Amino acid sequence: MTRPGRSARAERQREFVGGLLRCYPVSFLVLAPYAVFIVPMAVLHHNPRTGFLVFLVGLALLGSVCVETAGMAFGRPDPQWRQGMRQATARYPQIYPVARLVTLTGIAANIVGAHLGRGTVVAQVSGDLSDTPLGMVCALFSGWGTLGFALLVGSRLSGRLSQPKLYCWLTALVGVEAYVAALTARSAPLIALVFFVAAAGAVCGVFRLRHLLLWAVVLLLAWPAMFAQRNAIREEHGVVVDTQVTAADRIRLDSQLTAVAGFEVPVEIGQPGVVDYFRYGLVPRVLDPDRPALSTGQRINQFLGGGPTSAFNFLLLGNIWLFDGPVGVVAVHAFWAGFVALLLRWRGRPGPARLTLFCLVFSDVLLWSGTYPDSTIGFLQHLMSAVPVFLLLWLTRRAPVGRDDRVPLLAGAAR
Repeated sequence: MTRPGRSARAERQREFVGGLLRCYPVSFLVLAPYAVFIVPMAVLHHNPRTGFLVFLVGLALLGSVCVETAGMAFGRPDPQWRQGMRQATARYPQIYPVARLVTLTGIAANIVGAHLGRGTVVAQVSGDLSDTPLGMVCALFSGWGTLGFALLVGSRLSGRLSQPKLYCWLTALVGVEAYVAALTARSAPLIALVFFVAAAGAVCGVFRLRHLLLWAVVLLLAWPAMFAQRNAIREEHGVVVDTQVTAADRIRLDSQLTAVAGFEVPVEIGQPGVVDYFRYGLVPRVLDPDRPALSTGQRINQFLGGGPTSAFNFLLLGNIWLFDGPVGVVAVHAFWAGFVALLLRWRGRPGPARLTLFCLVFSDVLLWSGTYPDSTIGFLQHLMSAVPVFLLLWLTRRAPVGRDDRVPLLAGAAR
């Protein structure tokens, strides 16, 4: 039987860790994969450029930690996080129905798009996109999985969704992404989704860190089987697989990042410019069907001496270093740290719209595996696709409630 004193102490520790994560969310997102996996792998395999890797992480943390620390002078996230979120979402009684609609729409678009050939390894190799009207429509909902996750978390924090149901929805999201990975023969989106859900869920207070560490170990143990299955699917599609690259080689992310150390930076290889940010980020392809596919990963592969049929990136930090140099690594993370701080603290607790923007920043812009600057353009695309969701939330809101009003909780919902 758990002692009351021990239970209270554990709860205080959980609140302290949660508060710390919400004070330094971007720093946590930057540090977590490197501290848990990438840097230890570099040390274990005696990577001669481990110092450069640590230097890059330090630059990113310099930008994020300084801004997040300065931001605490203007206010901290609400220490009564769950109670504050219930008050912030009290004006949105339909948040859970909207979350269900958005999640199911995103799941359907993801499956249909994969069956139409969008995102497959064959499309990646050929550079072709599904130009059918249905394929273009599916592309409009490409970010709704993230939007659905954000609204599900908001529903959970508001007391309108129980923890078991939240886990069921997240299992559906990850399971569908696993199915899509089998169709497309690409495992990267699945890994990215799992890490995003874990990181954003930890910051929002719906997951515990020790549980996430356990699942990270499980995924590492399952990776060799996943890698073998991915290669088998690629060979079935007629894609040549390099048999010399093993599952262990593929997760040497430290080598993938430190490969950028040998170049004089910044480098110009025809990466997207300002005009491309607006053209690709704000204009749907259905209105601009003739524009070429955007793949900075393919340009990097050609820069390294490879062909246009393969893609490569140096992870998010390495790409920023390649294109913008050391100042860029600091500036990019400082900017987004300030943006996230505003989302979590500006005018009180974040409502559904700000929580959604926060999740989009985590999933698109700052995810460790993202291909910069394509990932920033992806953020703009998903922001545009979220406009109907924001409008729906606005249309279903109600008049402000008083401070003493309480949102009715579901049976079993945590207080």
